[in-house]
Amino acid sequence: MIIKIARFLIRFVLNIITKTEIHNYENVPNGGGLVIASNHLGRLDAALIYYGFHRDDFILPVAEKYEHHPLFGPLGNALGALWIDRFNPDVSALREIMQRIKRGHALIIAPEGTRSKTEALQDGKPGVVFIAAKAGVQILPVAIIGTEDRIVKENLKHLRRSTIDVYAGKPFMLASPKPGQDREKVLREQTDELMCRIAAMMPEKYHGVYANHPRLKELLREKEQNI
Repeated sequence: MIIKIARFLIRFVLNIITKTEIHNYENVPNGGGLVIASNHLGRLDAALIYYGFHRDDFILPVAEKYEHHPLFGPLGNALGALWIDRFNPDVSALREIMQRIKRGHALIIAPEGTRSKTEALQDGKPGVVFIAAKAGVQILPVAIIGTEDRIVKENLKHLRRSTIDVYAGKPFMLASPKPGQDREKVLREQTDELMCRIAAMMPEKYHGVYANHPRLKELLREKEQNI
């Protein structure tokens, strides 16, 4: 009930301050364990998943610095956030995440780890693909466009609604590194695959560190051929 109320409030506020469109919703699995991996441009990103994706079993890891924030603290608690220690290995939080994913819940996470200071894609961290492969669940790549804090604040200042687009990619599976494989190399390649799939749904100005990645160029060619 608390999550339903929180989602109602999120939708109410976002409908006032933004014009948000969800694209390719048919790609979103209705249930079962899932990792939802999105880019991270601004503070509205996580709220947009609650806004647009109709599930009540989300797992939302949030940096511990927001736990006592006057707005994000209560909101995170209402949404069942897991407060994560950013500076030390949080084994208990990881264990809780894995258990809940295996029970069929959906993890919301940003592979970049933090909001982009360049307003374009940063290097993805391998923890996301590790969790998905270890839990044996699909990853849903999600591209969020228009949530840059700078732009949202400027629009609010002038009483304008921000235009936001959320794109759901096709879910895909990853396998854990096999014995004898270079674990770090495999995780890096898998992380690049995920980030390039996100980049392929975004305008060129957002491609950031993946702008010249061969896999992104391949995905963009495939996209052009299917238009």
